[in-house]
Amino acid sequence: MPTQPPPLAGTTTGPAALRPLLATVLDALHDGARRRDGPLPAGGPDAVTPRTRAATHPVIPDQGTGPHHALRTLVTALAEGAADPADPLCTAHLHTPPLALAAAADLAASALNPSMDSWDQAPAASAIEADTTAALAAEVYPHHTGPDALITTGGTEANQLALLLARERNGPVQTVCAASAHHSITRAAWLLGLPAPVVLPAPDGVMDLAALDEALTALHPPLFVTATAGTTDTGRIDPLADIADLCATHGAELHIDAAYGGPLLFSPTHRGKVHGLDLAHSVTLDLHKLGWQPAPAGILAVPHHHDLDPLHHQAPYLNAHDDTEAGLPDLLGRSLRTTRRPDALKIAVTLRALGRDGLADLVDRTLATAHRLADLIAETPGLDLYDRPTISTVLFRPTGADDDTVAAIRRTLLTRGRAVLGRAHAGGRLWLKATLLNPHTTPGHLRTLLSLVHRLAHEIPEGNTPR
Repeated sequence: MPTQPPPLAGTTTGPAALRPLLATVLDALHDGARRRDGPLPAGGPDAVTPRTRAATHPVIPDQGTGPHHALRTLVTALAEGAADPADPLCTAHLHTPPLALAAAADLAASALNPSMDSWDQAPAASAIEADTTAALAAEVYPHHTGPDALITTGGTEANQLALLLARERNGPVQTVCAASAHHSITRAAWLLGLPAPVVLPAPDGVMDLAALDEALTALHPPLFVTATAGTTDTGRIDPLADIADLCATHGAELHIDAAYGGPLLFSPTHRGKVHGLDLAHSVTLDLHKLGWQPAPAGILAVPHHHDLDPLHHQAPYLNAHDDTEAGLPDLLGRSLRTTRRPDALKIAVTLRALGRDGLADLVDRTLATAHRLADLIAETPGLDLYDRPTISTVLFRPTGADDDTVAAIRRTLLTRGRAVLGRAHAGGRLWLKATLLNPHTTPGHLRTLLSLVHRLAHEIPEGNTPR
């Protein structure tokens, strides 16, 4: 008589099965962070990759190890080898430390697994998404009737959708942007088979208004101007209202990529920096940046819900006409994707938990921290500050260092696992870039960061640093 194979371990499904696994995950996260002991693992790729592979291979064993062992092993390896955005010395990118409550909501979304392509897969999630996107759109377009927004995977997808909608309204549009615009603008034009963007100078890190006026006068319509509220290199914000006036004068459409700076809307102190957002035909926001959400949490907002009509698509098994006529919501026009996660849930939980006052406090504290860092750099002999921060990006470099030395300092910090700084070219030079997104960063953390850079500036071999 053949023996029965043992039941497969770890194949229980549904939210009820999570409880015994959560402790394992949390212990593994803690253990991995303890082993890492810093903002990122030391040793660079040559050390991290072999160590990770040693812990996680074989990827597909002949016999499974069971759920607790697999979770403990792989989550520990992930945490040990992570660049931890919650560490105050992890400041390279627009890589936010997610709020714990948003991560918890994201776990609930994963456990229930609604798919946002038909109502019968996401009855409550579709209602939460509709209300959340409408509320966010109203923040961008407070004086419009019926504004709406879509959830996207981030700023890149939102920018692509904005250009697609402009093409569907107007035919093949000519995109115009500044040299400081996000790279996704050029990729979106390529993806949609449109002419390459006309790129205008940005001598001070923002779009040159005289160059824009000249370009809009010379080019043939239809024209699609993309402005930026928060550039990736310096965090600068284009003169949005002035750009909107020029677009209106020349009959051009305006899209504003506010993936970085858009959440300044929640702060009465800093809202004026993004004055003019509501003058655009579409606006990109990215709440996994200055919104502290686990990625993805992108938004594309438009002034009227009918602006999204070109995205309508029909698939009888998902949105049959008679089902729609009977009152079942049609979700296919809410994205170019079919299966997609209920990413609105974590956003809705955050908005409800913190409210406008709580979000404003996070924004204000984060921007205040950036100004503290700028003050410390200006006060520190041997360090040069590029400029005061517009949002939370601060550029600096050791006095007298050449670009090769600046690059070497950054890589050395990464390899030693001490700090994560970015890099940016501005004013014809290479700068170290600190993008501050952790509202709990203290002046002590900032001094530690500057001390590490200052010390390395003297350790790099003499030939790399002019004296």
